[in-house]
Amino acid sequence: MPKRLRLTRRFNVAMTEDGFRRLRAFAAEAGLDEGEALSFLFEHFDSVMDEDKLTHRLRLFNAELDARKR
Repeated sequence: MPKRLRLTRRFNVAMTEDGFRRLRAFAAEAGLDEGEALSFLFEHFDSVMDEDKLTHRLRLFNAELDARKR
């Protein structure tokens, strides 16, 4: 019998509208709710992320972050 997914932690998250829309779209495509989708992404982070692209995208995001907060 498969292990039941237990969501044991809840926390408030601040997300951009674009990020939340993408999370909802991913969750819908995968047949998950948003919490399950986030759990999946973080549990399998190393296998679903391209390290070079992640580093590049993170640099771009950080460069734009101050402007986005205004």
